[in-house]
Amino acid sequence: MTRNELASAIMNIAHLTGEFKLRSGKVSQEYFDKYRFESQPQLLKSIAEQMTPLIPGGTQVLAGLEMGGIPVATALSLHTGLPVAFVRKEAKDYGTCQLAEGLELKSKQVLIIEDVITTGGQVVESGQQLQALGALVSPVLCVIDRSQGDHSRLEKAGLKLKALFTMEELKGVQG
Repeated sequence: MTRNELASAIMNIAHLTGEFKLRSGKVSQEYFDKYRFESQPQLLKSIAEQMTPLIPGGTQVLAGLEMGGIPVATALSLHTGLPVAFVRKEAKDYGTCQLAEGLELKSKQVLIIEDVITTGGQVVESGQQLQALGALVSPVLCVIDRSQGDHSRLEKAGLKLKALFTMEELKGVQG
């Protein structure tokens, strides 16, 4: 699948029209449902194939953020052979009480994986938590950058963003 075909497929499956209540409480006539592209094996496979060249050399672990980053990180792991850690929004308070499940991250080059980034708030928070565990974190890789070019929050935290698509690119293929 070409990059344009993938962009078109993502928009066709995830861009919905109708009446939707947003998190802000506002009502919108359109909605982008990211879980619709994440739940499709062929799309996820194509996303992993196209994101693989964006993975920086030296990456030792892919860190999929709860919840949307987990399927993307898993697909990338299957495609690249890199191990994956599953990162919670907060450490669980039972069992192993881990923030990151799967493997030890201390002193490892960790690439944060997310599905869609708008403000980067959760990415910054998770990045700081991973660094507190001893992970070496800088780059962040996402499928869709909705920030409209405002990466200031990420940059202030020392995180560099790479994205497969911007939302503007996706909207540009819609038709």
